Amino acid sequence: MRVQDIDFTRNEIPVCNGKGAKYWKTMLPELLKKPLQDHMLKARTVHERDLAEGWGWVQMPDALDRKYPNAPADWHWQWVFPQGNRWKNT
Repeated sequence: MRVQDIDFTRNEIPVCNGKGAKYWKTMLPELLKKPLQDHMLKARTVHERDLAEGWGWVQMPDALDRKYPNAPADWHWQWVFPQGNRWKNT
């Protein structure tokens, strides 16, 4: 799930390629809204630090990284729950 996928205004989270390769939206419970926003604020701080150190790029779906060369570093394309360790895809 990427940052841009969560709709805090409508309290919705998309579910892509679920059972039967279907797409639907599920609700974001009000109880989890604030903790998720706090988590994402911390993740963004880590992302900005990673970018400053030459990291922080994500893999893009299809050929979007060729169409939008700066998108892999954009906050909106980052994972909501990033991994804890850095890695380089060689």
